[in-house]
Amino acid sequence: MVNEQDSRNGKTGERGFTLMETSIALVLLMIVALGAASLFLYAATNTSTANDRQLAMAVGQQRIEELRALNFTDTALDATAGTDTNVTSANRPYTLRTVITNSTTVSGQPTLKSITVRVTPNGAGSAWARTITSLFGSVTLTTQRSTLLLGPNR
Repeated sequence: MVNEQDSRNGKTGERGFTLMETSIALVLLMIVALGAASLFLYAATNTSTANDRQLAMAVGQQRIEELRALNFTDTALDATAGTDTNVTSANRPYTLRTVITNSTTVSGQPTLKSITVRVTPNGAGSAWARTITSLFGSVTLTTQRSTLLLGPNR
């Protein structure tokens, strides 16, 4: 039954949301929105980090290809404990550490050389270098070169 007082005021049993119900709904929506925003930030950061890692790998790969293109007896391929080179790619500085070791020798002559290139982002003050270094450290690429001369087991 409808109350006479309610029908005179135009209310026929209809009821709206209370301030408390509206506040609870807003809090729940805010929690969901903040969760989605944090996931978006996480995805954006990881996408940027993957791009920076790819740039570092491209720098290292270019250095490896330069060394592979040299003649096996070139002095640039002499065994070294490590040489550092500063390189800038896409406006980002990197340090390349190149280590060449003679893996196998025959009659005192090297027949197999291992080449390792480690690429580390520079710029301790820059946010991207700190982020990249903390997430994946350095990128290390390794290859081997062998002589074209036949060994003693012809």
